[in-house]
Amino acid sequence: MNIQSQKPGKQRKHFYQMPLHQTSKILSARLDKGLRKELGKKTLPLRKGDDVQIMRGKNKKKKGKILRIDRSGMTVFIEGIIRKKSDGTEIPVGISSSNLLIIEINRDDQKRVKGKKIAKEKPKTEKKKKVKKSGK
Repeated sequence: MNIQSQKPGKQRKHFYQMPLHQTSKILSARLDKGLRKELGKKTLPLRKGDDVQIMRGKNKKKKGKILRIDRSGMTVFIEGIIRKKSDGTEIPVGISSSNLLIIEINRDDQKRVKGKKIAKEKPKTEKKKKVKKSGK
């Protein structure tokens, strides 16, 4: 994503007219501390079936599974996050990926998990102090 212009209007236009293969990189979210240690990554692209927690907005601290990801609208729809229309029907609320925290990833896709290095704790080794020997 190489934006040349300094003008906010042109940047906004580029963001909403971006090709779909580039939006998948933008539709990513931060990982929980436990997942960070396990996967050795700070963020991952969102996938259907991931468990997420909402960090900002009206639905803050609510958790749920991702039902659908709308790449063209840059929104994520989460199970249990709905609003009622004036006629009484319930519709899901779209949430920006920047307001989400991934709690648990969907591990059904082996390619998604296989490519990530699982961080291993390095054993702590004690360093031996070098003692200077005097030549005298």
